[in-house]
Amino acid sequence: MSLVRSTVSLIQRAFPGLGYAASRRWFNHISTYNSGRHLLFMNYGYAGDQPLTLLPEDEEHRYSIQLYHHVAAAADLQGAQVLEVGSGRGGGASYICRYLGPQAVVAVDLAPNAIDFCHRHYQLPNLIFEQADAENLPYPDNTFDALLNVESSICYQNPDKFFAEVERVLRPGGHFLYADIRNEEEIDAWSAQLDALNLVKLDEEDITPYVLRALDQDHARRQQLINEHVPWLLRSTFNEFAGLQGSRFFYGAFTEGKKIYKRYLFRKP
Repeated sequence: MSLVRSTVSLIQRAFPGLGYAASRRWFNHISTYNSGRHLLFMNYGYAGDQPLTLLPEDEEHRYSIQLYHHVAAAADLQGAQVLEVGSGRGGGASYICRYLGPQAVVAVDLAPNAIDFCHRHYQLPNLIFEQADAENLPYPDNTFDALLNVESSICYQNPDKFFAEVERVLRPGGHFLYADIRNEEEIDAWSAQLDALNLVKLDEEDITPYVLRALDQDHARRQQLINEHVPWLLRSTFNEFAGLQGSRFFYGAFTEGKKIYKRYLFRKP
């Protein structure tokens, strides 16, 4: 779930009457924040035991990139046709194109403003950004070798429709590269939902401790971004969404085991 989708999730839980359409409008609005290349990622990051070797221009995004790498590199993407669903501000799709060797990456997001941002900020010959709904993907059956979804599905109105789309657009033998968050009391239902997919589960990992480590190590940068780009009336709210140290909705919940962050690898038979 990205910072944007975290915002949507929290608003929907705090104000259930707001509704899905209003949440979508908020999602699109927040995508207009112009922090340039300093906010190319909006995930919570990953700090494992083996830091990645990155180009100097990617170093400021180290923890978010490491999360993408940990999820996406679980399958060999060399020469693959890849679809990312929930691409946000495009940093993950760009990283995959530049480091993991796919033939092409199509990156889609619900928010037109996020897609406009990506069109302005990326010029890679094998990377395409398009607006699309995760629950109704505009692609034929058996189109992609891999589908990537990071911190996004928790905010979908009907995740089962998304999972059905994953099964449909993947080619036989293709991989579903997936990471997301659920509340502790939702884990059993989530597991049952994933077990019902017509996909073979190859790997499942609780990465909550590594996400927490990333939040700790990336705290100062995240705080600075909020202070520089978010109106002061909204900063305490964004501190919650960004998982800053001392916040309760994500950081505190991760610390207390009330929210769990998992990574999965599936293959289509």
